[in-house]
Amino acid sequence: MSLKSERRGIHVDQSELLCKKGCGYYGNPAWQGFCSKCWREEYHKARQKQIQEDWELAERLQREEEEAFASSQSSQGAQSLTFSKFEEKKTNEKTRKVTTVKKFFSASSRVGSKKAEIQEAKAPSPSINRQTSIETDRVSKEFIEFLKTFHKTGQEIYKQTKLFLEGMHYKRDLSIEEQSECAQDFYHSVAERMQTRGKVPPERVEKIMDQIEKYIMTRLYKYVFCPETTDDEKKDLAIQKRIRALRWVTPQMLCVPVNEDVPEVSDMVVKAITDIIEMDSKRVPRDKLACITKCSKHIFNAIKVTKNEPASADDFLPTLIYIVLKGNPPRLQSNIQYITRFCNPSRLMTGEDGYYFTNLCCAVAFIEKLDAQSLNLSQEDFDRYMSGQTSPRKQEAESWSPDACLGVKQMYKNLDLLSQLNERQERIMNEAKKLEKDLIDWTDGIAREVQDIVEKYPLEIKPPNQPLAAIDSENVENDKLPPPLQPQVYAG
Repeated sequence: MSLKSERRGIHVDQSELLCKKGCGYYGNPAWQGFCSKCWREEYHKARQKQIQEDWELAERLQREEEEAFASSQSSQGAQSLTFSKFEEKKTNEKTRKVTTVKKFFSASSRVGSKKAEIQEAKAPSPSINRQTSIETDRVSKEFIEFLKTFHKTGQEIYKQTKLFLEGMHYKRDLSIEEQSECAQDFYHSVAERMQTRGKVPPERVEKIMDQIEKYIMTRLYKYVFCPETTDDEKKDLAIQKRIRALRWVTPQMLCVPVNEDVPEVSDMVVKAITDIIEMDSKRVPRDKLACITKCSKHIFNAIKVTKNEPASADDFLPTLIYIVLKGNPPRLQSNIQYITRFCNPSRLMTGEDGYYFTNLCCAVAFIEKLDAQSLNLSQEDFDRYMSGQTSPRKQEAESWSPDACLGVKQMYKNLDLLSQLNERQERIMNEAKKLEKDLIDWTDGIAREVQDIVEKYPLEIKPPNQPLAAIDSENVENDKLPPPLQPQVYAG
C-alpha cells in the first residue's frame, strides 16, 4: 500500500517520489526521478561509455583511412576513398552518440528544445559548413597527393598528423597558449623525426612542413583563430579605433620617401594596401605571411621608383607604418597573434617572411605609442588633430602642377583660409578666457587683502565722553565736602 500525506491540501503518492533505482531516497524530477547519488552514477557510466565508444570509433576510422591511403598508392580507382568521406562519417557518428546522451539526460520539460538542438546538429548552417567542407576536402586531397611521392615516410607523416588532430579535438578546453605549445611541439617532433630517422634533406623537410601546416591549420582555424577565451577581439577594436583617430597623419610627418603623385608609385601603394587587407581572408599562417611579404615588396618597389635607387630599412619601416594607417587592416592583432602561435617556427625565425613580419609587429607597436614627439609636432597641435578640431594644412597653391583643376585649387585655398580663421578665432577665444580669468583672480585678490587688513587692524568705535559737571551742580557727595567759603568784610 502506498503512503499518503497531505501537503498544502494536495494528496501526494510518496511512492512516486522515491528514486527510480530503488535506493530508498527521494528522487528529483529534474534528474529524471533519480536521487543525486544515483544520478551521478548513471551520468558517470554514460560518460565513460561515450568516451570508450569515441576512442573505438577513432581507432577504427584510423585503420580504414590507413588502408585507403595504402590502396590509393597501388590503384587509381581507390582515390575515390578520400579523407572527406571518413571525416563526414566520423562526424555523423559522433553527432549521433552525443545527441543520444543528451536525450538520455534531458528533462521532460525541455524535450522541445532538445529536439530543436538535435535537428540543428543534424542540419548545420549550410553556407558556412559547405564552404568549410569544400576547402577542407581540397586541402585534404592536396595533402594526400603530396604525401604519395614519399611512400612509407608519407604514410607515417599522415598517421602522425591524424593522431595530432584527434588529440587537438580533446584539447579544445585548454587555453590558447597551451594549444599553441602543442602545435609547436608537433612541428618540432615531426621535423626532427624526418631529419634523424627518415634522412630527409632540409629543403624537402621545409616543403613537407609547409604542407603539414596548411593541412592541420585549415582544420583547426575556426577553433584557434581569435578564440573567445582571449582578448584578441578587444585588441582589434582598440587598434582600429587608434588608426581611425590617426587618419590625419601625412607621409611628410612620417618622412615617407614615396611620391604618390607618380601613377606607378600610386598603383604600388594601392597594391600594398590590398595585400595587407587580404591577409585576414587567409586561413593558413604561411598564407598570411605571404600577404605581408607581397605588401612589403610593393613598398620596396614604390620607394625604388620614387628615389631611383634601392630602398633601405630606414625607408621601409616608415612606409609600412603609413600603409597600415592608410589601409587599417581588419582584425590586425588577431592575425598577428594567430601567426605567432601556430606558424612553423623555422619560417618566423629565418627568411624574408620572418623579417617582414617582425617589421609589421614594430609598425603596430609604433602606432599604439605614437605621440606628438614622434611626429615633430607640439602637444597642442597633436591634441587638436587627434580630437578632430582641425587638420594639417593642405597642399600649397604654389606646388600645384600647371594643368591642375582651378576649382580644386580654389577649394583648397578656401579650406586653408578657413583653417587660418579657425585658428585665429581659437587664439582670440583663448586670450579672452585668459583675460576674464585674470580679472576674476584680481578681484578675488583685492577682496582677500582688504579682509586680511580688517582682521589685522579691527575698527573700534568708543562711546562719547561724559560732559564735565558744574561746580555748583548737585552732587551726591556734597555732604562730604567742607562748607563753602564765605566772603569776609574787613573794617578799614
